[in-house]
Amino acid sequence: MGTTYKILIMGASYGSLLAAKILPAGHTIKLICLPAEADLINKEGIRVRMPVKGREGLVEIDSRKLPGKLSADGPGVVKQGDYDLVALAMQEPQYRSPGVREMLDAVAKARIPCMSIMNMPPLPYLKRIAGLNTDACRSAYTDPTVWDSFDPAFITLCSPDPQAFRPPEEKVNVLQVRLPTNFKAARFVSDAHTAILRQLESDVEEARFEADGGRIELPVKLKVHDSVFVPLAKWPMLIAGNYRCVTKDGMRTIKEAVHSDIEASRSVYGWVAKLCVALGAAEKDLVPFEKYANAALSLQSPSSAARALFGGAPNIERVDRLVKIIAAQKGMQLDVVDETVALVDARLEVNRKKAG
Repeated sequence: MGTTYKILIMGASYGSLLAAKILPAGHTIKLICLPAEADLINKEGIRVRMPVKGREGLVEIDSRKLPGKLSADGPGVVKQGDYDLVALAMQEPQYRSPGVREMLDAVAKARIPCMSIMNMPPLPYLKRIAGLNTDACRSAYTDPTVWDSFDPAFITLCSPDPQAFRPPEEKVNVLQVRLPTNFKAARFVSDAHTAILRQLESDVEEARFEADGGRIELPVKLKVHDSVFVPLAKWPMLIAGNYRCVTKDGMRTIKEAVHSDIEASRSVYGWVAKLCVALGAAEKDLVPFEKYANAALSLQSPSSAARALFGGAPNIERVDRLVKIIAAQKGMQLDVVDETVALVDARLEVNRKKAG
């Protein structure tokens, strides 16, 4: 057993997946969520179900049977020394909600290292990419001011590649993994902060799960990389798949978005990959299109962004808009991306009028 850490995870839905992976090593985790979720998690823990190669059905992890300590709470006061690491596991628009905004600001001011597992990179993380005009990127954020207190050295990004959802027929403390790929984190600026991530990486690697009298290895690892560009490998997937689930007439599945016109998808994916390389990424930081297209075959539902959009959300994460803005700084433009951004803009406009 290595050092055990106190970890704060803001967001209990996707955050439960990270929690379930690090609780076996005995860490203490607090999940920040809505009151009803917190009550249930404090009473009954969390359940995370995932497919495992070569096994029928899903394996269920029950947090109550793991060595670590898990508790849940609403947003509250955070001061220096309370936590060794904070994970940001909410959607970007949620950070401006009352209570959450103040807590995020307190985390920034307490200078606690923060690992984001949002699709939308936190604004201060972009400042770690040399030569980017981050002021021009502010308009892609629901409320860019929530990030203003952060020192970029204290924030890193972890690509939320594993796909998970809350089964609608289950209680809110259940999370089901649809695509059990790995979390890919960039290192922090400081070696001391990065050492926390490396410790968690090896904890997750070594964990074994008791099932049917045997000890099995579970998928979904945490991989820590030296390149700040590795988590951006998610961008080509989001732009070619997730945001293209949005059409004029409604939403479609990720599988349809990618496979109904594979050549169009390949060209969008390649264009975004080229943008990542223009920013400084190496080819090896990115995921080949074939590998992504193959994974997309199993993604039989619309993306969470599309579901939120057609469910009436007034704000969603705008990685599509962010990519368009950053591309313009590099003298790059693509019609398909402009059309996607326009479709999302129009739908948000409708939703805001209804909400207003």
